[in-house]
Amino acid sequence: MSFKVKSFGIEIRPMKTMRELHEFDAMVNQFVAENGVKRIISVSDSATTDDKGETIGLVRVVAYED
Repeated sequence: MSFKVKSFGIEIRPMKTMRELHEFDAMVNQFVAENGVKRIISVSDSATTDDKGETIGLVRVVAYED
């Protein structure tokens, strides 16, 4: 048994956030399905910001059992 970590990122634009979040979830779910991931240990989201402190993206880290 081994553990792996996969990171995903997405840019977020004003007025399109809900669509982008659905696409982001679909991207992560597709990775899980295509790679036969059976057990996810943790999922963590973190916002990225610009120099004004405005959210411009998200990073999602998924730790899973191989």
